[in-house]
Amino acid sequence: MKLIGVNKLEDLHPTVIAFKEFINKHPLLLREIRKSGRSWQESYEQWILLGEDDPHWDQYKDEIKDDKVDKSTVKDSELVGQLLKYTSNLDINKVQGQVDQLSKAITSIQEMMQQFKGTQKKEQSPKDPFGWMRD
Repeated sequence: MKLIGVNKLEDLHPTVIAFKEFINKHPLLLREIRKSGRSWQESYEQWILLGEDDPHWDQYKDEIKDDKVDKSTVKDSELVGQLLKYTSNLDINKVQGQVDQLSKAITSIQEMMQQFKGTQKKEQSPKDPFGWMRD
C-alpha cells in the first residue's frame, strides 16, 4: 500500500534530490522561503536557471554569526544539556528529604507568625477595662 503524497527519496527526480541537498547547504535560504511564504517551485526554478554555483546563493550559504535567534537557541540547548547532566547525578531520595525539611521549616515559621499575631492582639486590648465607668 502506497501513501498518496509521500515520496521516497528514490522516487524523486535527480534534480529534486540535488535541490534538497542544495537547500540543506543553504540554511538561510530555507529560513527565508519559510518566512516569506515564497513557493518552493519559484526557488527551484531560480536554482535551475542560475545554477548552484551562482554568486546569488552566497548570501544564503552560512549562518549569520550575530543572529540572535540562533545564539539563544544554542544557549537554550546548552542549558538543557547542563540541566540533564545535573539531574542525572541527583539522588531523588535526598532531594525528597530536603523538600520535607524545608516544608517543616516553613510550617514552623507560619506557626510562630500566628503566635506572634496572637500576642499582638492581646496587647492591643485596653489596659483598664473599667476606665469607661469613671466620671
